[in-house]
This record gives sequence, structure tokens and C-alpha cells, in this order.
Amino acid sequence: MKVVILCGGKGTRLREETEFRPKPMLPIGDRPILWHIMKIYAHFGHKDFILCLGYKGDAIKDYFRNYQWHSGAVTLRLGRDPAVKFHDDHGEEDWSVTLANTGENAMTAHRVRSIRRFLGSDETFLLTYGDGVGDIDIPASIEWHRNAGAVCTLTAVHPPGRFGELRLTPDGKVRGFNEKPQAEGGSINGGFMVCDRRLFDYLSDDPALMLEQAPMRQLTADGKLAAYQHHGFWQPMDTLQEFTLLNQLWETGRAPWKVWS
Repeated sequence: MKVVILCGGKGTRLREETEFRPKPMLPIGDRPILWHIMKIYAHFGHKDFILCLGYKGDAIKDYFRNYQWHSGAVTLRLGRDPAVKFHDDHGEEDWSVTLANTGENAMTAHRVRSIRRFLGSDETFLLTYGDGVGDIDIPASIEWHRNAGAVCTLTAVHPPGRFGELRLTPDGKVRGFNEKPQAEGGSINGGFMVCDRRLFDYLSDDPALMLEQAPMRQLTADGKLAAYQHHGFWQPMDTLQEFTLLNQLWETGRAPWKVWS
């Protein structure tokens, strides 16, 4: 199953860090948060990635183009007959990464619509944001999606109340989708979504269209937006404080999202 990751936002809340690089390239330890997200999916066998690029997307292209250089020791022979020898293997040699330019200023719905051709004949795909990690049970979310008969199943999490709130029914359907609630509490959309191709029926060719607004509200109205409830760890990287927190967890060996060995 292909994994689509939204990597095109400008990360304005982290302007001091994102002025020169896109937010998915901000490091946790010595690897970008994007790598951590991909490792979560790869742990569950999903290693075919489609990255929706936008703001400073060339930095992400350069990272994967030179991935072997970043991953171990290298010997260079200089002179008129140059040669390169890479000494170390890495755990990502069976990954496939499609780097798709989806517009410098496009919003999330348009970015998803732009990569439809890369899905081939797949009826279902995985979708998430390039700035949040968690110990999500990906197989369980896929099973929940299939049982729900939904067009899109998001992962509902319980973080601080500055995000859009979801109202859920007991069987995991979304009853209401409020992007910016007045009161804190409840569940919010943590990404790590499972989507059917029918999702594209809800996406117009409008670069300003956000997936989290009209499309999700229409899915809710049609009874086709479900939620897999995750009660474990989930953390976005939206502020300098969150950037620092994730790095502290990683550096002290207490990173709950590190589900791989």
C-alpha cells in the first residue's frame, strides 16, 4: 500500500527553523522528522512513498538523491579516474520514494489531488502529514477503515486543544468536524489516514482547497469519514517547544514512536 506524505507547507510557526529548509527536514537527532515518519510506516511493511513537495522541495529531493552519502562511510578516489565506494548498508535500501512537485503555495487537498497518477491502480492508500510522529498501529487503522466502509479514516488523538476538534459516534464515525474549536478538549485529526480512491471525488482542482475544510465536512455529511481512535503517543512539530521536546525524547532514548529496531 502506497504512503502519501504531505511535505509542502511553509511551517510559519517555526519560521526561525524553516526559513532555510522545509519543516519535514527539521531534525530529530541526526535525521529529519520525515525520515522518522517513513520509518514508522516501513516498520509495518509500507515502503512505497509518494512525497507531496512544495515549499523548498528541492531540499527534500537533494536529501534522497544523496541518501547513500548521508548513511555511512564513503571512500573517494580523486584524480582523472575518480571512484566512489560506499562501505555501509542501510535499512532503507528497499524503499521506493516518488518526489512529486505539487505547487509552491497549494493547500493540502490540491496536493493530494496532484499525486493521483502515482497511485497506479491501487484502490486504497495511506496519507499523513510530514510533521507529526506517534506509536500508531498502522495495521489496526487499516482494518478499522475496511470495517467502517469509509472513504477516509483518520487517526483521532488527544493532544493539546489548539487543534480542530472531532465529534465521534460510538462506532467510530465522525459526527462533526470543527477546524478551530473555541474550547479545548476532545479528539483531533492526527493524520495517519487510510483513504479510498473515492476521496478524489471530493477534491476539486482548486489550489486553495484544504482537505481539512470542505472535503472533510462533506465526507462527514455523507457519513463517509471514520476515525480510528489512538490512545498512545502522538506529537506534532509545530512550535520550537515541540521541536525541542521531540529531540529531548530521542536523545534520552524515550521516543515512543521508535517502533522499529
